[in-house]
Amino acid sequence: MATADPDRPGFLLPLLLLAGFRTLIDDLHAELARQGHSDLRPLHGFVLQAVGPDGTTASELGQRLGVSKQAAGKTVDRLVALGYLERADDPRDARRKLVRMTERGYDGLRRSAVIFDQLRDRWAATLGPERVAAIEDDLRAVTPANWFRLDVPGWFGA
Repeated sequence: MATADPDRPGFLLPLLLLAGFRTLIDDLHAELARQGHSDLRPLHGFVLQAVGPDGTTASELGQRLGVSKQAAGKTVDRLVALGYLERADDPRDARRKLVRMTERGYDGLRRSAVIFDQLRDRWAATLGPERVAAIEDDLRAVTPANWFRLDVPGWFGA
């Protein structure tokens, strides 16, 4: 077994990955605020993705996010108040209430996608496009195939 490089201790890798993630997310939200979405928080992006284009129930949302139905309901209440989500009757089952994105919710997600492309371009301008592509390829090599998971809020909170 190889000994760790004292200048590169093992604990540094996850911290650097988290710092890179945090930098991207902070820059995203600063730009979203400039574009009229100052109320969106990092958690909200996961919630909007989990609601999806077809909507969902608060219970299903909690399962997707890895949080309780109550925690999901509280976040839904906040996003409804901010105008990103709405509650509606489920046309397939009158006993259920659906949570759906509003046009403001869709706008926030569309803007996020554009901003993420701009942030990636900024990293490529700093590091070089080949290095950014190599980072992405290397991360794909060491992460599971189902890397896009929406249960990060519950995982962090567990």
